[in-house]
Amino acid sequence: MKKLVLALFVSMISLGTFAQNLQTHYDFGKDRKYVTTTVEMFRPDKTGNTFFFIDMDYGSNGVKNSPSLAYFEIARCFKLGKTPFSWHVEYNGGLFQNQVNDTVYHRKFEGHTISNAWLTGIDYSWNAKDFSKGFSLKALYKNIANTSNGKPNNFQLTAVWYLDFAKGKLRFDGFADFWSEGHIVSNDGFVSNFQEKKFIFLTEPQLWYNITKKFAAGSEVEISSNFAGHDGLMVNPTLAVKYTF
Repeated sequence: MKKLVLALFVSMISLGTFAQNLQTHYDFGKDRKYVTTTVEMFRPDKTGNTFFFIDMDYGSNGVKNSPSLAYFEIARCFKLGKTPFSWHVEYNGGLFQNQVNDTVYHRKFEGHTISNAWLTGIDYSWNAKDFSKGFSLKALYKNIANTSNGKPNNFQLTAVWYLDFAKGKLRFDGFADFWSEGHIVSNDGFVSNFQEKKFIFLTEPQLWYNITKKFAAGSEVEISSNFAGHDGLMVNPTLAVKYTF
């Protein structure tokens, strides 16, 4: 899921460690009931850090027996001296397909793109001395391709957090995004990027139980407003496992 362990990565920036993991989620949300896999990587260095993830949905949008969505984000933070601030640059984009009715073949699939988005702005991060808790706040300019009325200029506000407790056996982490977006409606009525509203909110709090140092089980609850083609509030819980390489 999006930025699934970004909070964990924030805590490791100062430690100079490397993390890469694979997660599998089963989504119990209404009309969902599908699997999502996520590959994530975080690598810090002397000038900042790099983070990326790739989401793959299997079984969404009426598509069976093959990936129905692929979504990619990659972000780079450049340290601003010895301050807690950094310069953040990011790219988002992806592809998906959905099943549509067809009078001849009874079903067919249509492919669509998730519009390219470029983001840049300022990141502020704080960690406790023992790295048992911390957070990151980002204020970003967001340029989204294929927006309506030729207005690609938008904004995004992001918060990321993590908290370890129960002697490190439990972790509560997650992120929250709030952004603006314009849209293009095609001749067949398709709205770009699923969304129809100008302002979108998405948060994914997670709770993990660390069975071993490498293997964890837990849950995520996706809470959103005006996201993925749904007007208003939507709540989608998952059960998940995670393996850290």
